[in-house]
Amino acid sequence: MKSLSDHSGPITDINVTPLVDIILVVLIIFMATAPLIHRREIRVDVPKAKHQSQVEQKALTISFDKARTLRFRGSIVGRQDLTRALSTLLTNTPEARVILSADEVLPYGDIVGVLDLIRGAGLKRISLEVRSGS
Repeated sequence: MKSLSDHSGPITDINVTPLVDIILVVLIIFMATAPLIHRREIRVDVPKAKHQSQVEQKALTISFDKARTLRFRGSIVGRQDLTRALSTLLTNTPEARVILSADEVLPYGDIVGVLDLIRGAGLKRISLEVRSGS
């Protein structure tokens, strides 16, 4: 029978199991405390240019209420009138933005139909807004 004392050479292997255990514990501690660290913000007042170019355009709103009435620029319009008005708008301002403000109780299909009208007029920059209780 071979005993431990018969092993005559030095131990040359390094046991990395305790090292891996410690690294995993430290990793878990970092993962648990990272969301608790508050990052500080510094407010910076950016100087304004003397000659600013008017880059941002105001978006036009198309309202679509629960009675399925379309409003554009404050007046009630039909679907064909809306398409014509949007086409005219697009010829004057090619980068026009439109917000479709629809009531939350409207069926999805009705909203998609109005979106198709807007896209059919050639507008590409369309945002959606949901209104409740109008």
